[in-house]
Amino acid sequence: QVQLVESGGGLVQAGGSLRLSCAVSGRAFSFYSMGWFRQAPGKEREFVAHISRSGGSTSYADSVQGRFTISRDNAKNTVYLQMNSLKPEDTAAYYCAAVRYYSDSKPTEYDYWGQGTQVTVSS
Repeated sequence: QVQLVESGGGLVQAGGSLRLSCAVSGRAFSFYSMGWFRQAPGKEREFVAHISRSGGSTSYADSVQGRFTISRDNAKNTVYLQMNSLKPEDTAAYYCAAVRYYSDSKPTEYDYWGQGTQVTVSS
């Protein structure tokens, strides 16, 4: 069974930075494509970023391109989301997700989800 635990959320002023982490338990972390999603109150969950198994391929939502960076450390079973130049509209619960996926392309669905970490950006 794969378990995901996010951390690193908090309250930050607009223009600030945060780094989210997602620790993944279970075997064969390097076989999993990882993603970050977010959900604001009253809105649907939306894709933020994805990273392939090796870390060689990444993709981002247009709204975060150039401000957020996804990375992973397969030795530590952890995926990160570095968020810079934060805006109030980035306020949301952030979730990491995993799927066993052998392509470098962005998966269409994920099998495992964390409980989320709250990010609040004040103006």
